[in-house]
Amino acid sequence: QVQLVESGGGLVQAGGSLRLSCAASGIIFRAYALGWYRQAPGKQRESVASITAVGSTYYADSVKGRFTISRDDGKNTVYLQMNSLKPDDTAVYYCGATHSFGGRTYWGQGTQVTVSS
Repeated sequence: QVQLVESGGGLVQAGGSLRLSCAASGIIFRAYALGWYRQAPGKQRESVASITAVGSTYYADSVKGRFTISRDDGKNTVYLQMNSLKPDDTAVYYCGATHSFGGRTYWGQGTQVTVSS
């Protein structure tokens, strides 16, 4: 059974930092591309950052230079370091895992990030 469990969300003031973690089980972690997504109230889920099995990264323009995605294959965990947070970053953050050869995406349950102004 595949499980993705996010942690690290919370309430932070604008300009602050948070680090999200997503621990995976039930998959061959090193074979998966991993991503962080977010969904704000009334908006569609959007991609924030992703990292391939070989470590190539992608960032949405809105977070470039502020967020960093990384993975630790030994711990089956993907991280999202978020710095210089803005109120617009407020959302539920989800991690997703997709096999490098394609197929379905597995999702975590989400973690709330709230940035106060």
